[in-house]
Amino acid sequence: MSRLGDLIKLERTRRGLSAKQVARKTGVSEQYILDVELGKRIIPDDQARRILKSMGLQQTTEAEFSLDDIAATVDLQTAVDTMPRARVTEKKKAALRSEGDAEAVASTGDKAGGSIWLDALSSVLKRVPVRNAVMAEVAHRLLPIENGKIEGAAPDKVFYFMAPDNQMRGFRVNRGDLVLVVPAQSPVDGAMMLIETPLGRVLRVVKKLDNFKVLLQHYDDKCESEITPVNELHVVGRCVRLEAEL
Repeated sequence: MSRLGDLIKLERTRRGLSAKQVARKTGVSEQYILDVELGKRIIPDDQARRILKSMGLQQTTEAEFSLDDIAATVDLQTAVDTMPRARVTEKKKAALRSEGDAEAVASTGDKAGGSIWLDALSSVLKRVPVRNAVMAEVAHRLLPIENGKIEGAAPDKVFYFMAPDNQMRGFRVNRGDLVLVVPAQSPVDGAMMLIETPLGRVLRVVKKLDNFKVLLQHYDDKCESEITPVNELHVVGRCVRLEAEL
């Protein structure tokens, strides 16, 4: 199967639609839909989006995931695991209809229309901002959430920092590379950390000298270092992952 074929089949199944019903909505044959779902027919992304939209799927979810983001990152099994929730919702809607609660039915329908399994991705994926030297958001990456955390930190506290120069290239971080930063308040010996300085935020490798002083290292043409009192060091976070362009 293709990713988009998976998405189409999963969404069709979740909504209780037959391939023939979807085909009628999109003006293609039933076999066309089945071939797409099985990966026998490869279609352009815009055609896949048109099919998904015909079933009521929005271009973006409330979690700000676009269909392109989802197609590139979604784990089908994770999405399948949320389908029982969708079936429960449909049962709930039927029960509410029998009780004549129109307002509640409408509210439940809005949630279903937003695609429950896609909204559920907000619990397993996080839109992590990419920040430049002045901490302005310039892009984003989708990262998986494991046990409610990303790299052991609260998902809304992590971010990528874009290296503004080549001062750390001796440590394999070049200008424009992205380092994932998790919160930290104190220096970690041997770690690369994001430090707040009077000149702005910089990346430095930290070496503890004793309980009162640390060595901050950077490496462009040569390795340079400076000794800083711990009580004057302003740590923003610890760098735990590097993403570099080839």
